Amino acid sequence: MPKLTRRSVVMVTTILFLAMTAVLIAQPGGHRPPPPHERGHQGSQHGGSEPLPDHQVTITERDGYRYIRSNGVPDHRPGRFPNRGNANSISAQDYEYRVPLSPQMGEAVIPMRGYLFGVALNGIPFDPGTAEVWTPQGRRMRGQARDYGWNYDALSGKIDLGIDAHHAHVQPTGAYHYHGLPTGLIKNRIKFNHDTDGQPAMTLLGYAADGFPMYSVYGYEDPDDPGSAVVKLTSGYRLKEGTRPAGDDDSGGPGGKHDGTYVQDWEYVEGAGNMDECNGRMGVTPEYPEGTYYYVITDTYPFIPRDFRGTPDDSFRKQGPGPGGPGRNQGHRPPPR
Repeated sequence: MPKLTRRSVVMVTTILFLAMTAVLIAQPGGHRPPPPHERGHQGSQHGGSEPLPDHQVTITERDGYRYIRSNGVPDHRPGRFPNRGNANSISAQDYEYRVPLSPQMGEAVIPMRGYLFGVALNGIPFDPGTAEVWTPQGRRMRGQARDYGWNYDALSGKIDLGIDAHHAHVQPTGAYHYHGLPTGLIKNRIKFNHDTDGQPAMTLLGYAADGFPMYSVYGYEDPDDPGSAVVKLTSGYRLKEGTRPAGDDDSGGPGGKHDGTYVQDWEYVEGAGNMDECNGRMGVTPEYPEGTYYYVITDTYPFIPRDFRGTPDDSFRKQGPGPGGPGRNQGHRPPPR
């Protein structure tokens, strides 16, 4: 038998070590996942054990309606969920929304109650509401205690709902949804649909439940002139003056100054901005050169509008408490024709 040299011993040892390592990696549980920055673009966004599927959305038109179907997975990297303010993980959904291609303005404004406000072009729902309400015993979820009429606003900065950089979070069903300007969607839309050289652009973001389009915060200075400057549009909502009622009787409230903690801290002031009480206005847009009524999502209250100009389609009707709190899945099938 030939004598082994020191070099031969080292080579044999190295080969044996590599072989044993390969066997261990091949065993169940032996493979260590790649670091977050090397994972797929959905892999580490929601904090769950399984990566999310790819974003899926289809938009079709037929029989006078526009149909938006999606799996509820965004086309941008969401924040990490669960997080300190939100214990839920994002999961794929089965959405199908329907809006009229020729929406009609009604004679009266319709409050959003009981509906999602709309859906983004990437298939993610818009809903500014929360399930948290004030009670004399402290903050409660709607349905857990009597609602005294003081609803916490998600983007007030006074309540931690785990909102991410896209002004979105997750409900217990796993549904990811927007409470304000969807920054990732806006970035994608501007990148692929506008040649703005870094300048603000009028950007279509989705459709409200009544069929009217929804745009980002920028619009034409003259709503009827597409050649006018693109400016930041302003809401007409302002904080109420004075203080809230206080007490634990039927007329009670949380007390304190109107500071935006609650939806009821705000009121619409005619002429204070360049939009109506529905956070919308009439005008021309890149997609509607002949003019239309359209809603605007702003970076101040109400963020997402709280009232409809038209009649919302029943495919946006909530199947339980709103996305801010517990509830069943939303985006059910449109009613049969």
